[in-house]
Amino acid sequence: MSRIGYKEIDVPAGVEVSQEGQVVTVKGPKGTLSREISPLITMNIEGNVIKFERANDVNKTRALHGATRANVANMIEGVTDGFKKTLKLVGVGYRAAFKGNTLTLTVGYSNPVDMEKPEDLEVVVPDNTTIEISGINKEHVGDFAAEVRAVRSPEPYKGKGIRYENEHIIRKEGKTGK
Repeated sequence: MSRIGYKEIDVPAGVEVSQEGQVVTVKGPKGTLSREISPLITMNIEGNVIKFERANDVNKTRALHGATRANVANMIEGVTDGFKKTLKLVGVGYRAAFKGNTLTLTVGYSNPVDMEKPEDLEVVVPDNTTIEISGINKEHVGDFAAEVRAVRSPEPYKGKGIRYENEHIIRKEGKTGK
């Protein structure tokens, strides 16, 4: 059984956490995030420490307990440090370009794939085979990185495609002659 929900969160200096009803708002040097939490979970702010309590021991409530604590901890980390995902393009002729608000991927299809960048994220293409996605909301960074990766996910024979920076692709052996 996980006990993540019982762990306290230490609020760093320069971060302000407030709660109105079931909406938690976190303000920090990089921006502001808000999220609604379940009424089954109560959040207590005591100075620079946040504690979470659950109403009962039903499985759903226990799951919400840990998830709520993790979400608020991610909000605090996001407004202080931010989150970043790096993607690598592997394949002959595979390249990426970012111009204006559009990420253009040339990954072996007959036409390039254009993707609009979400407002709250920053996309940087330091070289034509690397994409860096960063922002303060962990969910948005991960979702957009997954959308980009899904354009051409890595295949198991040659390993070509778009992969996360430290992702290991399990390779298969190709056909062998008799």
